[in-house]
Amino acid sequence: MTEFIKKKDVKKSWYKIDATNLIVGRLASEITKILRGTKKTSFTPNMDDGDFVIVTNARKIKFTGKKFSNKIYYKHTGYPGGIKETTPNQILQKDPSRIIKLAVKRMLPRGPLGRKQLGNLKVYNDEKHPHETQKAVDFDFKSRNKKNSLKYILQNKKKYGNIIFKHEKPTIWNKIMSIYNNEICRLKKYTLGVRDKSS
Repeated sequence: MTEFIKKKDVKKSWYKIDATNLIVGRLASEITKILRGTKKTSFTPNMDDGDFVIVTNARKIKFTGKKFSNKIYYKHTGYPGGIKETTPNQILQKDPSRIIKLAVKRMLPRGPLGRKQLGNLKVYNDEKHPHETQKAVDFDFKSRNKKNSLKYILQNKKKYGNIIFKHEKPTIWNKIMSIYNNEICRLKKYTLGVRDKSS
């Protein structure tokens, strides 16, 4: 029979992450794993047995591509026509820590447990934080995967072109698909034209 951890047996640790030049999505997914405790052998889905996370330098966080200006966050006031939208650039000017909190919040389970685990995340815009007495362990996120840092991605983008970014299709393939799509559109217009004449 599987033994589940009890509340009195939960032991929490403190981790500190420097968010300078880190990618938001990659960082948020790793923070979520720590908050939920999924990497622990004692992981229990219905228990808050994760650890505390301190994130510093939130204002130096990075997005890939043009997401700083193109990505849109939506919220609704509850009244007709009350939909509001904002971009990461606008949030960065007011409260940079909110970008990381939003990303992590949407990866955590909904409900009281998710809200409690989100409370274990402490995000600060600068290097200073009021948790020195906790003696948090430095979590070196950059060394775990080189693609976690925007600097490495930009350097390899210039050096290797499209090889590193496997999701980008080669130029020749784009041309072939463009010709194919144009031909499909031409055939559709022709068939529609024939039907219109016959009717």
